[in-house]
Amino acid sequence: MSGSKLMKAIRVSEFGGPSVLKLSSDVNVPKPGPKQVLIRVHACGVNPVDTYIRSGTYVRKPALPYTPGSDVSGVVQDVGEGVSGIKKGDRVFSTFTVTGGYAEFTVAAEDCVYKLPDNLDFTQGAAIGIPYFTAYRALVHKARVKPGETVLIHGASGGVGVAACQLARALGLKVLGTAGTPEGLKLVLNNGAHLAFNHREDGYTDKIMEATGGEGVNVIVEMLSNVNLDKDLKMLAYGGRVIVVGARGSIQIDPRDTMTKESCIMGVALFYATREEQMECAAFLFSGMEAGWLKPTVGPQYPLQEAPQAHHDIIECPGASGKMVLTMK
Repeated sequence: MSGSKLMKAIRVSEFGGPSVLKLSSDVNVPKPGPKQVLIRVHACGVNPVDTYIRSGTYVRKPALPYTPGSDVSGVVQDVGEGVSGIKKGDRVFSTFTVTGGYAEFTVAAEDCVYKLPDNLDFTQGAAIGIPYFTAYRALVHKARVKPGETVLIHGASGGVGVAACQLARALGLKVLGTAGTPEGLKLVLNNGAHLAFNHREDGYTDKIMEATGGEGVNVIVEMLSNVNLDKDLKMLAYGGRVIVVGARGSIQIDPRDTMTKESCIMGVALFYATREEQMECAAFLFSGMEAGWLKPTVGPQYPLQEAPQAHHDIIECPGASGKMVLTMK
């Protein structure tokens, strides 16, 4: 595949709102370097972190111009020197890309590319990367959950939330989830949660406490900590842990709430995961794919040119319902 050939891709030349996502038809198709894989993209996941990076508010800023997107699935078009485990024609998904996934082609490091099982389609493949690796890191590497503990997935109907429900159930936890719509609640229950609660209803935290016999939950995986963290600390059992996966601003809390339970708050940033941690996570996820319990739920789908609308909707939508993806049609 020659670098002189052209493709369509979303390009960002300045940080800002969704309108800075511009479709370009004259972007060079990248060439894979040593230990790299060129993927013809069929679908790419849209993650909240993509919007934070695009706005310029994220801790890590790419050099401009850039193409967003990290979670792609598709077919291997070419491989670079030294690639041995992946070959041209393989169906694959990636956890991180080098050149950006909102494009018809992208390059990824070989050790971030995994074969996509035949029982999953490309849109499901694009829903694995950040959601499932983040959920595993939150539950296992940070919360260090143990079978029999109770976990609350606060915001369980989105990409990471569904992944966390499936993983938590497989890890032997009692799984509680929240969502904001009837459809979301059904989705949460269908993906491993024992109980689901509407976080838009007054008094829902009281219902969660009742479900634990007043003891509280051992672990909370939190998708919107700037809204929920104060409530989370009050719902924890002794020694409980809040794992912060998402935040869209600041919040005031009472530190005494951590003292009375000897609880803790931990953040998750997937890019800090070591290679060994990534391999451990991948092995567990593949066991789930083979067994059939790991099955990503795909939500809204958008063609590549509607990336700005996708970025708007993933932040402003009234209730998440599965993983949002871009498709290359």
